[in-house]
This record gives sequence, structure tokens and C-alpha cells, in this order.
Amino acid sequence: MKGILKIGITDCGKYDNYRRWIETVEGVEAFKLSMHLQNADEVDQCDGVLFSGGEDVDPVLYGHPEYVKEFGLEEIIPARDQLEFQVIQKVLVAKKPVLGICRGLQLINVFLGGSLIPDIPSLLHSGFHGKLKGVDQVHAVHVDHETQLFEICGKGEGLVNSAHHQSAALPAPGLKVVARADSGIVEAMEWKEGGNKSWLQLVQWHPERMADQESPFSLNLRTAFLKACKSR
Repeated sequence: MKGILKIGITDCGKYDNYRRWIETVEGVEAFKLSMHLQNADEVDQCDGVLFSGGEDVDPVLYGHPEYVKEFGLEEIIPARDQLEFQVIQKVLVAKKPVLGICRGLQLINVFLGGSLIPDIPSLLHSGFHGKLKGVDQVHAVHVDHETQLFEICGKGEGLVNSAHHQSAALPAPGLKVVARADSGIVEAMEWKEGGNKSWLQLVQWHPERMADQESPFSLNLRTAFLKACKSR
């Protein structure tokens, strides 16, 4: 029987939100993977990795350095991107389970060769996806039925929270879009073909702070991730 599950969580300003969400489950222990600690090698000690939200991904990484000035992107920390690129490489090679949340979805899509919409309000007439007066917005999400995400959540649609101004644009070659908002914005991605790869789910919403923690778009996602970690 497996003992304590150790989950690496990439560091961010709201790290404790993710830690509490993961450690709500008995027998689970979280620890930071951080640019400040430079501890990408500690991936070896974890059973799975949660890639957290936070700053914008540096557009240099998807071939558009001009986006920084063009869209006034000020929340960029290259050192964080570099550390987390190391973590992604290690966790995918080791085939450990991966859960990407918000920035986590965007970063992994870029790492695998995809691109991002640098600023939704500037480029798309698709409604508002960021916070309003500091509060997450809520919108519908539609999940493709023939997907792992549908199997996990058991629902083809529901309500999720929203707090982002960037999103996935071109999916990486190995990924497919499996959920979208009414606006068409990408809300979830997973492997195009599973095969002998790590368990991987990438979502644009924030399950760790949804108002309804019993929602399958929060509870079931955490349960499936931890089950995958335990079964390695």
C-alpha cells in the first residue's frame, strides 16, 4: 500500500490555495517547486506535479517577443518560466501525473510547441474572462464527450470560475482542446493520443478556489489526479 502521496506544486503568490486544496485529502503532502529554491531535481521525490497559476508566460518562448511592448505585458518572470520548463521536462520524461491550472495550461502548451493569445480583451470580442473588481467571474464550459476530461467530470457542461487575460491559441502538436467557453476560448486540453504517456489534464479555470468545491469540475479533477498519482 502506498504511503504519503507527495505532490510538487510550482510556486506562485497564491501557493497556499493550491496546497490547501491538495492537502484537504488525507495522506497527501505538498511541497514547493520554486525558482527561489532552484529545486527542479526534487521532481524525483514527488508522485505528481501541479502547475499553478500566476504570471504571464514570456512570449519569447512562443516566438513573439514583440508582444511584451505591444500588449503591455508586465507580469513576466523569465526565471520562473525557466525553472518550470525544467520541471515539465523532468515530469514528462518520468511519466508522472500532471495537472496544469490556468498559467499551468498555458505554460505546458507553450513548452510542447503551442502558442498563446497574449491579451484576450485586446484581440477578441469574446466576453470578459478576467477578474472583476478582484473577484473571479463565472461562465459556462462545454466539454467534448469523447475525452478523458468528460470521463472524469461526468458532465458535458457546467459552470467554472474565470480569472485570466491570456489563453491557449494554437494547440501544441501533441495536445487537443477538449473544452471551451461559450466565447470559444480554450478551457481545457489533454493528450491527443494517450499511449505510454503521463496522466495529464490542463484546465484554464481554478478548481482550487471554486466557490462550489463539490463541483465535478473541482472535486472530480482533484480525485482523478491523486488517483493517478497513487497508482503509479
